[in-house]
Amino acid sequence: MEDFKLQLNRPLCVFDLETTGLKLGVDRIIEIAIVKAYPDGHTEELYHRINPEMPIPAESTAVHHIKDQDVALEPTFKEYASVVLKFIGNSDLAGFNSNKFDVPMLVEEFLRVGLKFEMKGRRMIDVQNIFHKMEPRNLAAAVKFYLGKDLDGAHAAINDTRATFEVLKAQVQRYQGVPYQDKNGNTSFPVENNVEALAGFSCVHRTADLAGFILYDEKGNEVFGFGKHKGLRVADVLAKEPSYYDWVQKSDFPLYTKQVLTDIRLRTKFSTLF
Repeated sequence: MEDFKLQLNRPLCVFDLETTGLKLGVDRIIEIAIVKAYPDGHTEELYHRINPEMPIPAESTAVHHIKDQDVALEPTFKEYASVVLKFIGNSDLAGFNSNKFDVPMLVEEFLRVGLKFEMKGRRMIDVQNIFHKMEPRNLAAAVKFYLGKDLDGAHAAINDTRATFEVLKAQVQRYQGVPYQDKNGNTSFPVENNVEALAGFSCVHRTADLAGFILYDEKGNEVFGFGKHKGLRVADVLAKEPSYYDWVQKSDFPLYTKQVLTDIRLRTKFSTLF
């Protein structure tokens, strides 16, 4: 396993976050760990705890064992954000359940402090989605299944991050050349030792806003993924019910979701002028 090397054409940042909770528009990062893998095979690590500037709920502490006093003297995300941004650079991203939670949460934190984290052209590998598709279970089970050992120190970000990186390499080794049958009965060999293929296979839904409130339909149109307008084209809803835009902007949706909705609104208005 140690000798196996992922084929990378640019760095890949495998990362994990511990947070005050799971609500993207409200909760904050309290611990971040990143393993940055380079095309030549060497890795670098970044790890830090973050002061969330809000109380950590007891139910969250029960999971990751981080208390308010543990982060009281740590830097805020605003103070540490530039370090994280520089470390990630133009890397692709990977994590465990990262497409659904960690990536949207990280982007939300950057936006909150006024920094742009460019997602265009950045490929994302979700190790959990590959695992669930190929071996329908959590990170500890993945470590046991693929690496034949127990996960020590679960829910400590650096331990989870290192384990996720090892599981990803084991998945590629195990599933290269293995057939996969989708829900429509189509068979393919999707797991390849390249980031493009892994990112494509680990994607469950094509989302416009990362958090999944705005999706793409089969024709590439943005559609709402929630609420009373679920499945309807965003442009059509905004044209018929402009107040829905205002409601989203005033509610606790992630900032990135609001930004994407604004972009669609402006694009739609601009297109009607010609």
